[in-house]
Amino acid sequence: MSILKKRVAALEGQLKLGLEAQKLAIGKLLTDKVVRLEKIRSFEDVEFQIFSQFGDDGIIQWLISKLDLTQKNFVEFGVEDYRESNTRFLLMNNNWVGYIIDGSDDNINLIRESEYYWKYELHTRAAFVTRENINTLMSDFGLAGDIGLLHIDIDGNDYWVWKSLEVVSPEILILEYNSVFGAERAVTIPYNADFQRTDSHYSNLYFGASLKALCELSNNKGYAFVGCNSAGNNAYFVRKDKLIPGIRELLPQEGYVQSRFRESRDEEFNLTYITGDERLDMLRGMDVVDTNTGELVKL
Repeated sequence: MSILKKRVAALEGQLKLGLEAQKLAIGKLLTDKVVRLEKIRSFEDVEFQIFSQFGDDGIIQWLISKLDLTQKNFVEFGVEDYRESNTRFLLMNNNWVGYIIDGSDDNINLIRESEYYWKYELHTRAAFVTRENINTLMSDFGLAGDIGLLHIDIDGNDYWVWKSLEVVSPEILILEYNSVFGAERAVTIPYNADFQRTDSHYSNLYFGASLKALCELSNNKGYAFVGCNSAGNNAYFVRKDKLIPGIRELLPQEGYVQSRFRESRDEEFNLTYITGDERLDMLRGMDVVDTNTGELVKL
């Protein structure tokens, strides 16, 4: 590398670190503001975005300030390169211990080369998460019993992986849901260990589970559904022994938020920008599992 390129790279690194420091400083100010709120109408009242894709950084800060948590650690899988993640602010602002997994070796290597990797206690693993290996992956991290927070976002077998997870018990749980499946039906994609969202249907909309399916499963595992982010892709749950009077358990239909981001594709993989029920129309006839009966049904 030439001297000029080295200087440019060094300058870019300094600018990046300076920008992150500014973002963290802003995040601390926003955190101080939202944690003062005792009563909120919905999670939208406390949302803010530092490293999260949407307003989840604020939701998480508000929840951890209100709940009596025994553990200050988190697990998140499906993190990609971790530049945009729901737990990174938790790592850097609150100094929680992190355990993250992604299916790409390149993404994990990039994370290990980052400034924050040595500054904080962050454990990483490159692995494709399935219902067959999820408990082993947690055990390999040395995790068992209570953990502070778990976020499952793997764009596919989320329902099946959460159903199979037994070795850890998160106090706060975040599950990605597919709002295209609507608020009324309890359905998920059929299990396929090799599921890839972009290969399953050209629209890129066929993945994951409905909110109702995730709420019913989580309720059976001892969790209360307490709301969704305003973007309509993440559902929040609190273990029932940690629930407090100021945080109310909701029915799926009460807390459901329809997503408005427009990520659908046509058969040439071009964005189509459709919204609302038009997205579900693209998936008509696709197989899903009715999680109450276990039977295959059509969308």
